[in-house]
Amino acid sequence: MSKAIVHLDVSVTTINRDSMLDEEDLGPADEKVLDMLNEGRVTAPFVAEKTGYSLQYVRDRLGRLVEHGNARKVYEGLYELVDDPRKEIE
Repeated sequence: MSKAIVHLDVSVTTINRDSMLDEEDLGPADEKVLDMLNEGRVTAPFVAEKTGYSLQYVRDRLGRLVEHGNARKVYEGLYELVDDPRKEIE
């Protein structure tokens, strides 16, 4: 009887709080995206439809929030809030 060896590669992303966006780094579109993320998970097409911003611009803004650790992609095209930079740290 032969045994199979399975290698599981698990990637862990760490968030450097120094790289997160601050409130002064946010534009009007970021504010609207964060407002929607505070209500729950969103997709870029949903945000674009509700805000009137172009789909590509919303994708760029969501990508920036993910890049800085303020949001995360939970599934292809689905985003959730990690840390709202507008809230003070206690």
